[in-house]
Amino acid sequence: MPDLPELYVPPAGPPQGPPPDAAIYRALGEAGITRMLQDFYAELSRSSIAHLFPKDQEGLMEAASKSALFFVGVCGGPPLYARTIGPPRMRARHLPFAIDGKARQAWLDAWIPVLKHCEAKYGFPGAAVPGFKSFLGDFSAWMVNRADESEATR
Repeated sequence: MPDLPELYVPPAGPPQGPPPDAAIYRALGEAGITRMLQDFYAELSRSSIAHLFPKDQEGLMEAASKSALFFVGVCGGPPLYARTIGPPRMRARHLPFAIDGKARQAWLDAWIPVLKHCEAKYGFPGAAVPGFKSFLGDFSAWMVNRADESEATR
């Protein structure tokens, strides 16, 4: 049996901060959040972690749609992800993918162009942007499941 990498558990544990402001869902609705996630996944497809996502456009947009279902619920809408796919359990769903601090940062960096003009492009409430970014930081920290090389040698 091959050696499996040691599973890393972030010391801070699951996200403790508040969820994003429900004003996001009220302003964007399911369609707006889906459009934002499609743009985000387009950014991911050009990132250093593109290999973790579907290569074909159809598969990529399917993944974006699933992610949008999750974000609808997180941003104050109905729990569409749980209704259609099952309990989110996002950390468990991401365990098959090697996510270290560099991958996390690449994921966060893909949000930068999406959120840069989010008020004008999606109708995203400007006052909700800082809280949304904070949520992304906390959420992505919990998805890290492999230690960075520098941490592995400590």
